[in-house]
Amino acid sequence: QAQLVESGGGWVQAGGSLRLSCAVSGPTFSNYYMAWFRQAPGKDREFVAAINRSGGSTYYPKSVKGRFTISRDNAKNTVYLQMNSLKPEDTAVYYCAAKTRGVSDISDRYDYWGQGTQVTVSS
Repeated sequence: QAQLVESGGGWVQAGGSLRLSCAVSGPTFSNYYMAWFRQAPGKDREFVAAINRSGGSTYYPKSVKGRFTISRDNAKNTVYLQMNSLKPEDTAVYYCAAKTRGVSDISDRYDYWGQGTQVTVSS
């Protein structure tokens, strides 16, 4: 089974940037479709970004498109989330997730999850 460990969260002022990383151990990383989700207090888990196995296709909701970029390095077994122009409403715990059959924006379809990393954006 895959094990996912996120890092890179923290506190930043509005307009700033953060880069999250998710290191994946276990079976071949390149077999996994990867995604980032986030969850703010009192809210449902929200899709943030997804990437296919090669890294050639990426997907974003309107709320982050143009500000966030997902990428992966299959040689390093790591997926990244570059977050620019951060807003207070981006404050949440960010989770990376992995699945083996197709990319998806639905959290229930992902098989493996990290423990999450807190991102706090102050106004």
